[in-house]
Amino acid sequence: MERIYVDHAATSPMHPDVIEKMVIEMQETFGNPSSIHSFGRQARQKVDTARMVCANSIGAKVNEIIFTSGGTESDNLAVRGAAYANQKYGKHIITSSIEHHAILHTCHALEKEGFEVTYLPVDKTGRVNIDDVKSALREDTILVTIMMVNNEVGTVQPIKEIGELLKNHQAHFHTDAVQAYGLIPINVEELGVNFLSISSHKINGPKGVGFLYVSENAIFSQIQFGGQQERKRRAGTENVAGIVGLAKAIEVIQIERSERVESYLRFHEILTKDLKENGIRFEKNGSDTFFAPHVLNLSFDDISIESFLVNLDLAGIAASSGSACTAGSIDPSHVLVEMFGIDSAKIRSSVRFSFGYGNSEEQIHALAKRVSSIVQRLVKI
Repeated sequence: MERIYVDHAATSPMHPDVIEKMVIEMQETFGNPSSIHSFGRQARQKVDTARMVCANSIGAKVNEIIFTSGGTESDNLAVRGAAYANQKYGKHIITSSIEHHAILHTCHALEKEGFEVTYLPVDKTGRVNIDDVKSALREDTILVTIMMVNNEVGTVQPIKEIGELLKNHQAHFHTDAVQAYGLIPINVEELGVNFLSISSHKINGPKGVGFLYVSENAIFSQIQFGGQQERKRRAGTENVAGIVGLAKAIEVIQIERSERVESYLRFHEILTKDLKENGIRFEKNGSDTFFAPHVLNLSFDDISIESFLVNLDLAGIAASSGSACTAGSIDPSHVLVEMFGIDSAKIRSSVRFSFGYGNSEEQIHALAKRVSSIVQRLVKI
């Protein structure tokens, strides 16, 4: 039985070209980029070249890119760095109620330090209303952080509109673009953001590396201390092989973007069409208008998520739920709760299928067949 991996929003397999590039770097480039001898200069050249690739991919300047250990660190660095540096102008932060925990938990920690956070609601498609952002804005608001694409339902947020709204306000603007990067074109100038986070392992690069875009005019302070790496903004010896791998993954995804988007949209059609033809009752969670192509979140009638996920795994299918299952209990997805309410059956019957490198139309047809079989069996039980 072929195993089918449709959990690319959680992490993605490394692209063979990335692996090949990194192996060469690990064999040939081991110097510390901060060293002034030839080995260090060789490593520094690799990091500088990769930084240019990252900057060009989002329309940024080379000196506006900070290499990090991934999305979580980038989010923390943006939110805490902006909050601490701007607290003399106010202590109010605006975010959404469906952010990744790297943002929500950071905001919770800042609240304990005296900052005030407004958590914006979302509609039933998982989208923030621009009027709610406008209403929440205050004179002492110093930061707005709204994700570009929600990781559970794939809804795309009105980032450009929020950027326009903040153009004449003191508040800095951060977006977590981890799920958007590589599939949705991004230009930081057009979006009007001061900070933007990405993670390598979501685009078939290595784990443990990512970058944070910080605009030249952003008021921002470091939160990690040590050496003077990354222009004194993020201490720690750079992960040269990982950074080179990230740059290679960016080059690959830029070449393949349009083809991948087309394929993923086709996968949406195949999966939903096959399920309907098999008599499976389900609803799509998220927006039909503003959505990322790689995420498809479905709720199934009369299904328990715990048994469903177990049966999917036994059938060789790797999918996921926003719910955390531990010791026979379930902690519902905060995203679905915000969209539908705590009493909705959808929060206990929804599964996220997320597509990526290595998936094929044949796999998606097989996926639909196995899912249909599982649902039919569980509903009878």
